[in-house]
Amino acid sequence: MARRDTATSEALPDAVASPGSPLPQSGRLGRGISRLTGLFAAGILLAAAVLVLEVVMRYFFNAPTTWAHETSIFLSAITFIFGGLLCVVRDRHIRVVLLYDLVTGRARQLLDIVISLLCAFSTGFFTWAAWRMVEKAIFRPSGGFYLETSGSAWNSPAPALVKIFLLVVLVVMSIQFLVLAIHYMRAGIGRGKADRP
Repeated sequence: MARRDTATSEALPDAVASPGSPLPQSGRLGRGISRLTGLFAAGILLAAAVLVLEVVMRYFFNAPTTWAHETSIFLSAITFIFGGLLCVVRDRHIRVVLLYDLVTGRARQLLDIVISLLCAFSTGFFTWAAWRMVEKAIFRPSGGFYLETSGSAWNSPAPALVKIFLLVVLVVMSIQFLVLAIHYMRAGIGRGKADRP
């Protein structure tokens, strides 16, 4: 049992990121994405502050706002969308590891490449679907530019902005998966050359 654990740790010494940091394979893009976490964490704190303000205004001053609910939903939504991208960069996304944990060494490197390419393909498909959604949210049927609004008393363009942000994140996520696949391939080629006599 100890031998298998040693083999696993030796097979992927550089593939494991410490908690809270991007995978080495995520490259400059991953490091840049990881640097934005403080901004989105502040967004969650701001959303909470907006909700507290709304409670105070509504129940203590009998003067509810028209914008607090939509603002907190918008801030929470973009933070959760960004969270998906951050999970890719830090390799913290949910995965089924039934087969992955059974293999080590070259087989695991091959799985890393295949998984990254499949994720890039599927994220690319979702990007296309998001573009179709954004198209409807930013253009009138006549072709003129118009941001979809919430239809509430405040009538903010938050729905269109969330959809645009989702599209941007999906584009970046597709690129990040390709970066991961390329780095896994390079690592595999480098190790293959090192193993030769």
